[in-house]
Amino acid sequence: MSHRPLILTRIGAVLAVAGFAAALSACAPIRTTSGYQAIEHQPKDMKIGVDTKSTVLDLLGSPSAQSTFDTNIWYYISQSTATVGYHTPHVTRRAVTAITFDKESEKVAKIDTYSLKDGKLLAYNNRETPTRGRELSALEQLLGTVGRGALLPDQDPGPGQRPGAPGGP
Repeated sequence: MSHRPLILTRIGAVLAVAGFAAALSACAPIRTTSGYQAIEHQPKDMKIGVDTKSTVLDLLGSPSAQSTFDTNIWYYISQSTATVGYHTPHVTRRAVTAITFDKESEKVAKIDTYSLKDGKLLAYNNRETPTRGRELSALEQLLGTVGRGALLPDQDPGPGQRPGAPGGP
């Protein structure tokens, strides 16, 4: 009988250690990387005045984005995020490389590299655009079509025709 409390104590200790390990693993951040992933060549390693659009495309692949106003600027963007538990993801690293090409020769004219510290926070406006009319309640939405006459199948004039028009019923 004296061995039974010792076994229960050991089992309790093992369960406590397992629970503590599970709690610690739940607090570990989940890290994800998205965007451009450099395999052999880095965007910042392109040579100004030597590489052209075709060589950059061959070495790096398609850009993540092109400039809206100037198609001669290509962006290679990657970022890493960490998520802990149920919290929203937090960006831990961001790398943006902008490669500008000369319009005539299509050779690399400039390479700019930006990181997370170069970014700016924007204040978004959360207001909604007002619409005309009034909002319907849930009951009004459910019962809104009750009592409205709909066309019966035998009264359906067919697509593009109005009832009572020539060629229609």
